[in-house]
Amino acid sequence: MTALGVGGVSIGLALQNTLANLFSGLNIITSKKVRPGDYIKLETGEEGYVRDIAWRYTIIREYNENLIVIPNSKLVSATFKNYTLPKKEMLLPIECSVSYGSDLDKVEAVTLEVAMEVMKYVPGGVPNFEPFLRYHKFDYFSINFTIYLKVKKFIDHLIVRHEFLKRLYRRYQWEGIKIPFPIKAGYLSEKDKKIESDFPHNPSI
Repeated sequence: MTALGVGGVSIGLALQNTLANLFSGLNIITSKKVRPGDYIKLETGEEGYVRDIAWRYTIIREYNENLIVIPNSKLVSATFKNYTLPKKEMLLPIECSVSYGSDLDKVEAVTLEVAMEVMKYVPGGVPNFEPFLRYHKFDYFSINFTIYLKVKKFIDHLIVRHEFLKRLYRRYQWEGIKIPFPIKAGYLSEKDKKIESDFPHNPSI
């Protein structure tokens, strides 16, 4: 009797997990919040294209072609971002900065020209999208802004960002627009200066 009881509990637990995954899979399929072909990123860091949604598990294909198998009961209760919904096109914000003393109107005009060129000629860009730029911070050594582009689907952000940064850097060099780098300035009090003068630097020490 004891053996039958333990066996019954084991079978019950196995069926419970199976049924949980089964109903979760049905929930995923009918809700259409995740579909084959969607690009998703889980809160745990895993990301990739949804390759298949079976009754018990969902398969995700990573960039490197590895497959991630996730039980449906875990996926249905997980927090994730779907980069394909509500539509495949998505904004691509890119953070940039220029040095103090820059002509901000010129920076805006030049940056937008490069962005429109990328939208028109780089595969993955949305040709009819009009990029826009917003300044947002006076930083320690730079004036920061964000330029907004748009890509046809999530994976396109790689090549669009790549081409935009290359072309922008080349254009900034041509236009004489300086991209800043961190600078730290040190100041000595009169007391510190006196101490330093009392102990002159000796390269031989």
